[in-house]
Amino acid sequence: MDPAMTTAAFTIEGHRITRNLGVVRGIPVRSRSVLGNFAGGIQTIFGGNITIFTELCEYAQLEAFQLLLQHAKELGANAIIGIRYDANKVMEGVTEVLAYGTAVVMEKG
Repeated sequence: MDPAMTTAAFTIEGHRITRNLGVVRGIPVRSRSVLGNFAGGIQTIFGGNITIFTELCEYAQLEAFQLLLQHAKELGANAIIGIRYDANKVMEGVTEVLAYGTAVVMEKG
């Protein structure tokens, strides 16, 4: 699926929805390593952007998005509308990132 055919909006300009295939999701569950926790702890001493955790969050969000695309493709969608993200702590140091939206088939016009 073309990532350009994904949006947080409920329409894609120049296209119309011909089929609604339902809600799709991507859910990776990630943990920090002991080394990551240590490096992040050191970075918190100095303040500012905690890059080790920023990278972990960005990777988890990208993985959630890729799983979302895969799920929609399996249903036969060529677009996803209404994309949202959520994150929840599963346990100390373990977080799920949820990407979800509505899989649709769209045509130009």
